[in-house]
Amino acid sequence: MHGGDEVSAIVFDLGSHSCRSGYAGEDQPKSVFPSAVGSAESLGANTDKEAKKPGQAEVAKVRKLYAGVQALGYRRDHMEVLPAMKGGLVADWDVVESLWDHAFRDRLLIDPKEHPMLIAEPSFNTQQHREKMVELMFERYDVPALFLAKNAVLTSFASGRATSLVVDCGGGSVILGSVAAVHDGYVLQKAVVRSPIGGEVLTDCLQRTLEAKGIIIRPRFSFKRKEIRLGEYELIPLDPPNTTDSYYAYAQRAIVADIKESICRVPDSAFDDSSYANIPTTPYELPDGQIIEVGADRFKISDILFNPTIIQTIPGMENFSTEAGTTFYGLPQMVIESINKCDVDLRRELFNSVMLAGGTAAMHQMKERLEKDLMEEAPPAARVKVLASGNALERRFSVWIGGSILASMGSFQQMWFSKAEYEEHGPTYVQRKCP
Repeated sequence: MHGGDEVSAIVFDLGSHSCRSGYAGEDQPKSVFPSAVGSAESLGANTDKEAKKPGQAEVAKVRKLYAGVQALGYRRDHMEVLPAMKGGLVADWDVVESLWDHAFRDRLLIDPKEHPMLIAEPSFNTQQHREKMVELMFERYDVPALFLAKNAVLTSFASGRATSLVVDCGGGSVILGSVAAVHDGYVLQKAVVRSPIGGEVLTDCLQRTLEAKGIIIRPRFSFKRKEIRLGEYELIPLDPPNTTDSYYAYAQRAIVADIKESICRVPDSAFDDSSYANIPTTPYELPDGQIIEVGADRFKISDILFNPTIIQTIPGMENFSTEAGTTFYGLPQMVIESINKCDVDLRRELFNSVMLAGGTAAMHQMKERLEKDLMEEAPPAARVKVLASGNALERRFSVWIGGSILASMGSFQQMWFSKAEYEEHGPTYVQRKCP
């Protein structure tokens, strides 16, 4: 038993765009920060005993990682930005460790030895990745117990549904997992459908569209504003030397992502240039004070999720599909493909409980448009119902909220994978303990 009132479990959800961590039983995560870190090499003395001359220490380069909103917001010389995830899976374990360190030591202020950990993982996570995660948690952090739970199952728990089809629109990709959560909480692996078009791709498309119109997006560190008269400012460009391309791009993308979240909305029907030509524009003020007007593009960018061929019309994105090497389907086609891969007797129930989750799913009109398109494409006998929390924050954190509910349930407490079991059976035992 690792739960109970004395020590609450920690729930950790590492996404492509951000990390969410907090205590089980709470209704939202305590801390949310980017799942990328800054990496800068600093010179450290290498006190090697076999230095070439007596009394002379060789100088070695030491890589220092900076995690968290504030550490990344501060520009440093030669600092590269490294993502933790690529294509929904962990790409760099050093980065993941520094994110865990930041969450436990700086944000939650806990000692990992005292708390069991519930970690959310993608529905298509590989066996090697699961074992590596278990090994790190037990060996490096010495946690008393842990459990790995699939994102789609946790989303289903958050909605209180027994069986649902989870459409997880994250930063890195869109993943559909048919989940029969009450059938022992298993993800039906054969029905998991993926598309590389997620929130990050939409941000890329918006950035290229704005740049093609001659709009310059200046990161906050590249200028300062000086007041000439009351309310009038002059822009003084700064060009800090030794700024890496990856950091410059990261700072630009943060601004573009905010534009996307603030003004983009899903159109009611398929986007075409002629019907949206005269749509009123929406203003947005950039950090440097220039006000841009965005018209039809705010609908066009969102519609890529439903009609991926639009991506070919975005300047600089023409080769996206050939680079990714696959043909993409829009969300409605992916839902139907996923349901068709399931047993016939489950299909009716899945059509009736399509769950929307993830940060990208928080866009305006997303639920209404998906329901409308599904009704047109689904078999006549199917009753289509798309479920999504009315609160955008709950949609964004639905995986974490599901983990928080699960880890605080009394009936779950005997399911933890304990340190003793790890020492007896090794990391491969995770496949049995956490199906």
